Amino acid sequence: MSASHSQDRPQSKARAQEIQDCLERVDQQLGIPKHHKMSRSPFIFFRGSAPLFYQDIVSGRLAAPKNLLDMPLTTIMGDCHSSNFGFLSEEGSHSSDIIFSPNDFDDACMGQASWDLIRFSCSLFLCADHCQAISEGRVEAEGGRGKAFVSQEGAELAALAFVRSYVDSCLSSDSKLYQDGLDRVDEQHFLFKSFNKAKRRSAKGEDFYRKSAIAKSVDLEASPLCFANRPDRLEALSPEEYDSIHYDLSPFVDDFILDIVKRLNAGTGSVNMDRYYLLVGPKDANADQLELCHLVEVKQQREAAPILYFPDLSPNNRLNPAHLTVMCQRRMQRSPDMVLDETEWRDGHWLIRSRHHARLGFDPEDIALGKKACKGGFTDYASACGKALALAHCRGDRRSKLFEQAVQAKLQGHEESIVDAAKSYAAQVVNDCQILNQMLSQKG
Repeated sequence: MSASHSQDRPQSKARAQEIQDCLERVDQQLGIPKHHKMSRSPFIFFRGSAPLFYQDIVSGRLAAPKNLLDMPLTTIMGDCHSSNFGFLSEEGSHSSDIIFSPNDFDDACMGQASWDLIRFSCSLFLCADHCQAISEGRVEAEGGRGKAFVSQEGAELAALAFVRSYVDSCLSSDSKLYQDGLDRVDEQHFLFKSFNKAKRRSAKGEDFYRKSAIAKSVDLEASPLCFANRPDRLEALSPEEYDSIHYDLSPFVDDFILDIVKRLNAGTGSVNMDRYYLLVGPKDANADQLELCHLVEVKQQREAAPILYFPDLSPNNRLNPAHLTVMCQRRMQRSPDMVLDETEWRDGHWLIRSRHHARLGFDPEDIALGKKACKGGFTDYASACGKALALAHCRGDRRSKLFEQAVQAKLQGHEESIVDAAKSYAAQVVNDCQILNQMLSQKG
C-alpha cells in the first residue's frame, strides 16, 4: 500500500465516524429505513442529513464566507434546499390565492442567512448530479433514462442566479417589500404550467375534487366524509387511540374532527417522527362541502438542526421545538396558515398546522431533467427561490431595514463566494453518500 493510500484510509475512517455519530445523535441508531433512503443519491443524503451540514460548519470542514458572519440574525429555513420550495395555497387551506414560497419550516430558527444561501446553492449542484444519475440509469425515475440533464456548469450558473436574485430582492426599494410575494408567473416562465396546475387544485379550481391534497386523501363517497383506504400512506387507529386523540386535539381546530389517521412514510429528514392527520370540517360534512373541510397535520417536532451545534446563538432558539417552528413560520410567511399552533403532548412537542389544498413541490427531475430545464428552466427556478427566500428572511424583522442594509454591505458583490463554498461542499456530500453506502453494506 502506498503512503498516500495509508494516509487516506484513516481520514475516510474518521469521516465515517463523524457521519455515524451525527446520524445516531438524531436517529438513535444507524441503518434505519431513513438511512437506506438517504443512500440512494447524494441529493437525498443531503436532504436527510441537515445536522451534518451544521456540524461541518462548526468543525471548519465547510467554510462560510467570514464577511457574512456578522450580519444580523434572522428567521431561516434551516434545511434550505431545492425541494423545500413550491406553490401552495396561502393561509393553509383557507384561501385560493397561490404563492411560490418556502414550504418546510421544520428546522426553522434564528440563524445566519448565509447558511440558507449556501445550503440551497449546494443543493443545486446535487440536484444536477441526481438527474445525471437518473439519465444514466443509476437512480430510478419513471421516464427519465436518456433525458438531457443540467450539467455541473449549468448548476453553477443557476446557483449564481439564485444568490443574485436574493440580493436584488433584499435591495428592492419597494415600500411594500414584506407584503410582496411570487403570486404571479409570466406565461414564458419555466414555472408557468406548474403555477396553473396549483391554481386548478385550489378550493375554487377545476381540479379541486381530483387533484387537491384533501381530495386525494378523502373517501368522497362517504357521508360523513372520512379518510380513504390508503394503507401505503394512512393507517387507521384503534378505537381507544382515536378517542384519546380526538379528545386531546379538538380544542386546537376550528371545526369538527371528522376522522383521524396516522400518516406513514412522510418526508426524508423526519421520516421516523410520528404524525397524524385530522380531517376537519362541518359536522356530518359530505362531498358537496369538501371545500369547507381541510386537513390538519399534527407532527412531533425535534430540535431544529442548527441548534444542535449553535445552542447559544439566540435566546429565541430556547423555545421548545414546536413553538419555535410556529414563531418562525408566522414571520416568514406573507399570510400564515389559519391553523398554526403547538402543544406539549405525549411527552413531546407537537406542531399543529393546516395542510395546503394546493401544494405543488418539485423533485430534482422536475427542474433539472429535460430540454426545458437545460435551456434556462433550472436557472429560472433558482432565481424564483432566491426571491422567495429573500422575502422570508427580510420578514424576520419588519420594523427596520437593518437586515437589507447588511445584505448590501456584506453580500452584494460577493455572490461568488457563496457559490464557491457550495460547490466545494457538494463534492464533500457526494463522498459522504458513498461512505454511508459502505457503512450500510458492512452493517448488512
